[in-house]
Amino acid sequence: MSHVFHRSAHSIPPVAVRAEGAYLFDAQGRRYLDASGGAAVSCIGHCDPRVSAAVADQVAKVDYAHNGAFTTEPAERLAERICIKAGLGMERVYFVGSGSEAVETAVKMARQCQLERGQPHRHIVISRKQSYHGNTLGALAHSGNEGRRAPYAPMLPERTQIDPCFYFRYAQPGETPEAYGRRAAETLEAEILRLGAENVAAFMAETVVGATTGAVSPAPGYYTRIRKICDRYGVLLIMDEVMCGVYRTGPFLACADEEIKPDIVTLAKGLGGGYLPIGAVACSQAVHDSFARGSGGFVHGHTYMAHPVCCAAALAVQDVIEADGLAENVVRQGAALQAALNEKLAQHAHVGDIRGRGLLWAVEFVQSRETAVPFEPARKLAQQIWAEAAACGLMVYPGSGTVDGQVGDHVLLAPPYNVTDDQIAFIAEQLLLAINAAIRA
Repeated sequence: MSHVFHRSAHSIPPVAVRAEGAYLFDAQGRRYLDASGGAAVSCIGHCDPRVSAAVADQVAKVDYAHNGAFTTEPAERLAERICIKAGLGMERVYFVGSGSEAVETAVKMARQCQLERGQPHRHIVISRKQSYHGNTLGALAHSGNEGRRAPYAPMLPERTQIDPCFYFRYAQPGETPEAYGRRAAETLEAEILRLGAENVAAFMAETVVGATTGAVSPAPGYYTRIRKICDRYGVLLIMDEVMCGVYRTGPFLACADEEIKPDIVTLAKGLGGGYLPIGAVACSQAVHDSFARGSGGFVHGHTYMAHPVCCAAALAVQDVIEADGLAENVVRQGAALQAALNEKLAQHAHVGDIRGRGLLWAVEFVQSRETAVPFEPARKLAQQIWAEAAACGLMVYPGSGTVDGQVGDHVLLAPPYNVTDDQIAFIAEQLLLAINAAIRA
């Protein structure tokens, strides 16, 4: 009997008793290759002794200090590291405990920034359908993940959303990626005008969409147009990089590949690598200056924000990434993972799309490659593939509702940045076996 309130009331997951590098081991002695990093979290693998030592050292120095009264060395050093590595005009960092907290912080920061600028009517944050910004009520309110929203819909405020930028599913026949990107971006301007620009505080989007649709990159030119639209109407641009940021797709900020400068960015998973919970909101100097010239204070806060031990752990994770050249390895091994997936799965009768960037990849499943019709939701194909993969010693991240929140299945892959060639081969081979077994079931 377990006294833990597990995610499923019908089963108890296996007990993880040991972790090492890319692997997890359960109490029965089974070994699992963690090919999804949990939920794209374990970016340097498990139990790196350099991180453990940094955590122990910080606990022995300062275990906790309320950030309303003190700052700490690891918080200051980590904020400086983030700003240097992020570039793109990011100059200030606000530390929190999770990705959901980071999103809520970013939304409130955008709202108060507009207040400080003398724009009190600007309160609406536009987001996108088929998005995911976190699981607290505030973050869920701006998310487009219908499955996660459904039980709490009566409790959530009214939202305003535009269509996603999802070429595989939303482009018209014969439409080029560039033309589609232009059309998708123009829906933001139409929505701002419908709502009244004087009422819109910010637009928020995942640079590369994570779990809801599965590693969907924007169409060429999409974010360039989004940035121009936001500037035209005085709307702040919030990039949610909780999953795709901190080198997961290549650069420290995924939006660097889009050649734009956001106003606010959220980070989390790859920041602390799973060693301790931490998230962050980075903002431009202009955003911070709005507070400095105005009231001076941000009406927001959490008990454990800028926790010194969490900051020390995250700083150590970033040190490992730099010392081991893992940012460069993301690009190199990301190409190797793409090649392996294409070799094993590109011609599979039930694989509709293989997509991703860096070491964030997804495989979407269809009944037929010719029609791209998804499987019926009752089939729960992604969950079946997850179970078959686990039985093969491979952990992937399943997703359903890929197409419109109701239908569609995919699995997400996000192996550690130090994943090896042999491990990549194992991922592709075992995933193929898991897919075939689930299809036959």
